Amino acid sequence: MKTTSLDTLIDKHIGKPGTPERDKFENELRLDIIGETIKQIRKERNLTQEQLGKLVGVKKAQISKIENHLTDARFETILKVFRALNARIRFNVELQNRNIEII
Repeated sequence: MKTTSLDTLIDKHIGKPGTPERDKFENELRLDIIGETIKQIRKERNLTQEQLGKLVGVKKAQISKIENHLTDARFETILKVFRALNARIRFNVELQNRNIEII
């Protein structure tokens, strides 16, 4: 039986790194991780989606959409959610072989 690595399958079916298709795929994965992280922290804090929405100033439906990656939420809203959850946020930006870390 022949085995194939996940990276090889992604390269073949999604596209090689740096292609628009691959960039879109990887971006969607990151947004999915952000939504899942928000959901996990919210539950650890014993908050409902409605309670978190009130803290952020949005409706429960918006929190649900963010957690389930059903919307392209504004960056500002994502930041407000993490602040309401009292979570420390760190972003890495890569520019021409340089990493910039924003805390």
